[in-house]
Amino acid sequence: MGTVKDFEDLAVWKMARELVNQIYNDFRGSKDFAFRDQIFRAGISIMNNISEGFCRSSDAEFRQFLNISKGSAGEIKNMYYIAEDQHYISAEEALLRRNKLQQLINSLSSFIKYLKPESK
Repeated sequence: MGTVKDFEDLAVWKMARELVNQIYNDFRGSKDFAFRDQIFRAGISIMNNISEGFCRSSDAEFRQFLNISKGSAGEIKNMYYIAEDQHYISAEEALLRRNKLQQLINSLSSFIKYLKPESK
């Protein structure tokens, strides 16, 4: 993985951290506890899986955890449609968050490709 020594140095982890903070700010006061708890858990899952995968012993394991993170990002992207439809957040804010999530998904996909072993 080159010169990266700690998961905190990974761009995808930094992006995930920023998104988790945005999620908490967006829904901290929500009375829909099931929705709020699910979107919080999915956001936490992104960060946790990136950090856990980084600390594993192989690139193959790391890729697996990055894929899980990518799935959680997709879940949150979908939940922002629900939040918009239920008027928990404005359409403009929801679109901004979905775009950020798509950037994270794309970055995770690129990182997964980078970690794949070369074909023989």
